[in-house]
Amino acid sequence: MELSCKSEYALLALLELAIHYGDGEPLQIRQIAAEQNIPDRYLEQLLATLRRAGLVRSQRGAKGGYFLSREPWKITLLEVVNCIEGADAKSPETGQELKSVEGMVIREIWQEAGQAADHVLQKYTLQDLTEKRDVKRQLDIMYYI
Repeated sequence: MELSCKSEYALLALLELAIHYGDGEPLQIRQIAAEQNIPDRYLEQLLATLRRAGLVRSQRGAKGGYFLSREPWKITLLEVVNCIEGADAKSPETGQELKSVEGMVIREIWQEAGQAADHVLQKYTLQDLTEKRDVKRQLDIMYYI
């Protein structure tokens, strides 16, 4: 199983919003894009998808931008990945129906792997990402001293 570029960019954008959650100010697309090195146009589309799913909200105007719609500790990584990838992302891509016994065995294992991935993604929130980021940054600072 691999994290798509689309999901990675969505998680990075949401991580940036989670980092600034307590500020009370919206973040503009160009701020998020610059901080996380995401193409502006692509980020615009991702944020629109996340807004439709209710994960972010937007504010119009010169001081407008994007906010998380809920607290970072209430948004799971599974919600984000399912929003971006959809429910079909976990089915095996074979190009043909798996009707043989071998094919059915492969599908069962793939479903089990998908359930395990869902379990892990459900366990972590955006708040967990911000905390892990802070720990890693602190370790980097200590390493260079």
